[in-house]
Amino acid sequence: MVHLEGNSGWRKIGSWPWIVKIYSKGIISRMPAPIRLRELIRTIRTARTQAEEREMIQKECAAIRSSFREEDNTYRCRNVAKLLYMHMLGYPAHFGQLECLKLIASQKFTDKRIGYLGAMLLLDERQDVHLLMTNCIKNDLNHSTQYVQGLALCTLGCMGSSEMCRDLAGEVEKLLKTSNSYLRKKAALCAVHVIRKVPELMEMFLPATKNLLNEKNHGVLHTSVVLLTEMCERSPDMLAHFRKLVPQLVRILKNLIMSGYSPEHDVSGISDPFLQVRILRLLRILGRNDDDSSEAMNDILAQVATNTETSKNVGNAILYETVLTIMDIKSESGLRVLAINILGRFLLNNDKNIRYVALTSLLKTVQTDHNAVQRHRSTIVDCLKDLDVSIKRRAMELSFALVNGNNIRGMMKELLYFLDSCEPEFKADCASGIFLAAEKYAPSKRWHIDTIMRVLTTAGSYVRDDAVPNLIQLITNSVEMHAYTVQRLYKAILGDYSQQPLVQVAAWCIGEYGDLLVSGQCEEEEPIQVTEDEVLDILESVLISNMSTSVTRGYALTAIMKLSTRFTCTVNRIKKVVSIYGSSIDVELQQRAVEYNALFKKYDHMRSALLERMPVMEKVTTNGPTEIVQTNGETDPTPLETKPPPSGPQPTSQANDLLDLLGGNDITPVIPTAPTSKPASAGGELLDLLGDINLTGAPAAAPAPASVPQISQPPFLLDGLSSQPLFNDIATGIPSITAYSKNGLKIEFTFERSNTNPSVTVITIQASNSTELDMTDFVFQAAVPKTFQLQLLSPSSSIVPAFNTGTITQVIKVLNPQKQQLRMRIKLTYNHKGSAMQDLAEVNNFPPQSWQ
Repeated sequence: MVHLEGNSGWRKIGSWPWIVKIYSKGIISRMPAPIRLRELIRTIRTARTQAEEREMIQKECAAIRSSFREEDNTYRCRNVAKLLYMHMLGYPAHFGQLECLKLIASQKFTDKRIGYLGAMLLLDERQDVHLLMTNCIKNDLNHSTQYVQGLALCTLGCMGSSEMCRDLAGEVEKLLKTSNSYLRKKAALCAVHVIRKVPELMEMFLPATKNLLNEKNHGVLHTSVVLLTEMCERSPDMLAHFRKLVPQLVRILKNLIMSGYSPEHDVSGISDPFLQVRILRLLRILGRNDDDSSEAMNDILAQVATNTETSKNVGNAILYETVLTIMDIKSESGLRVLAINILGRFLLNNDKNIRYVALTSLLKTVQTDHNAVQRHRSTIVDCLKDLDVSIKRRAMELSFALVNGNNIRGMMKELLYFLDSCEPEFKADCASGIFLAAEKYAPSKRWHIDTIMRVLTTAGSYVRDDAVPNLIQLITNSVEMHAYTVQRLYKAILGDYSQQPLVQVAAWCIGEYGDLLVSGQCEEEEPIQVTEDEVLDILESVLISNMSTSVTRGYALTAIMKLSTRFTCTVNRIKKVVSIYGSSIDVELQQRAVEYNALFKKYDHMRSALLERMPVMEKVTTNGPTEIVQTNGETDPTPLETKPPPSGPQPTSQANDLLDLLGGNDITPVIPTAPTSKPASAGGELLDLLGDINLTGAPAAAPAPASVPQISQPPFLLDGLSSQPLFNDIATGIPSITAYSKNGLKIEFTFERSNTNPSVTVITIQASNSTELDMTDFVFQAAVPKTFQLQLLSPSSSIVPAFNTGTITQVIKVLNPQKQQLRMRIKLTYNHKGSAMQDLAEVNNFPPQSWQ
């Protein structure tokens, strides 16, 4: 009996349908029903401003919170669905996490579906709330309905933590063995997540995984290949175990290629390209470094490469994976040529992405298949004219990789044309590449000098800091080219001082060889008539030009001073110019001028000897060009001089800081490479190349132990100055080692023994980078025990190129007078993917031949 209070007290109501009618009119209901998701989306889309949208969201969130507090089970599913939409828009929705768990625990499929979706979006393993789901997921994995089981598998495979994976791995393994293909494919993907979280559970899935490849359903086949790939990548034992499946995988791939039209799996005329790509990736892993597996898949790879249609992007995707597989396994040479020809066809495609992919792949393979890539040189060079900057950069890198002694003239012509017209961000890398290629493959010294001068004229302000001293060294060593070079440089800077490196080289050459310029002794081209005053006019205009930097003015003033011994009629004018700059506001220039004035006044009898022509510089046979010493702002290459060490104790070098950085008390400091000495500075750098050389190998305040003989003059510091080679050209019988291999960075040591001192081991390090991005600001540091002495020479670069397209080399000399076993601690610092990386490692596996 139901009563309703009215004006005359309680009245009896005789029928239940009437109460339903009253409820439907809202007389009894406490709050209105929330709006549907579709209406919320429509309302939010009508918002004209961000503020209006936020106001709508906040109002709806308040209503949803109220509904959650009321424990309203009727509309919980609708409210969570709306909350997920707000989460997708970027608004906070964390207050709905527990409501998702309540929906998962519901018996209704619609509630479970929204609950599991909310858990995948709003929860992750960093929040303890997700552990409350474990029991619900376990119950649903054993549910009688396959769709509920599928929801549980998807959620576990998406956000399951390592604890959840351990607890539920058994249920996943059971579902892998079920006959239901819908559940088997979801269980296989869930198993991939379990293996990633808990690798030691891999063996649990081994029996079930073998049977998955016998499945006819393409979905199950696809997920089984993904599972196999994951297991092979994570375990070498699994990789060796699954290599026997290569014939079965080849058979599946062949059936896909040869099968007729199947509307269920056809994509642009190709049967299930997604499964083909996955199988090709798995074959690539299985065939790597294995002759038998590679031999078994050679035929099918050739068949895929020749029969796949290239008119659609789907076919190009399969061909690209085929090429990667061919290049990664031990394939036949003809097959590798076929793969490179496919990439060459990609370069002619109108799609920019395909062209970029082709250039990147060719860059990876150019080291191993150089001749095959050379056939597509003209197409690669044409890509330098592409409007897309990423394609242009890849084409430039690949073009430099293709340069050799046979095509150096043609390639340099194209690259110099590219340097003229390219964007400013390309000029520095292009100029550096041209310098390196010209130094390595120059057909003649005149061609080399002309090429470097062309680069300085075109992009002088973008070249590296060492371009000026390197060119000066090249010119100095080319004695027969002095007259030609100074005439070319003189004409190059007439009226144009914008390219400062070019002006610096020109000023240095005019100072050294100004007499050849005035005498007109050039034989390579028609000599020009220049007077001494005209030469001085040029140098004085450099001094007063607003475009000249302080370093350039230093070059010009020094050149004018040198001309006082080359010219005869303008010495008084030179004295006047030098005296004027004795009061310059530029301290560097003023100091030079004062010192040069003193030469004229007090030491005029020594001036000719001090300013005589620079001798020919001998290249150091170790790593990189001749040592360059920077003095007074002017970079002049000077030959290393042999100087005996002073008898007194040496100042303590800042290199001893390496002890603290690399750890350990038995480590000897590094000996810097520069020959000059100066007092130690508290602010000095770790390996100050211009700092002092501590020839004793230990700080002066801490004498070596009695058991270690005092070495006053390590012979290896002077080896490079003798007439015989520094070390054996061919290191016979000393195997190389891999000192470090981590995060794509690989450091290899090769060994040589000094000819002049058997106690010296020369180690050449080679750093390579297999990742997709360059490693910049690379610094290699090393330390050895105090019974050894170590010297680090300058590295060839500070950038380790990506995709193993190049290496950084650096030479280490180790003096081991007691023939003890080598031990070394290394420190690596570099920037990669925007992050600063640092790592320490110990090297204890030196071959006995390197120290005995």
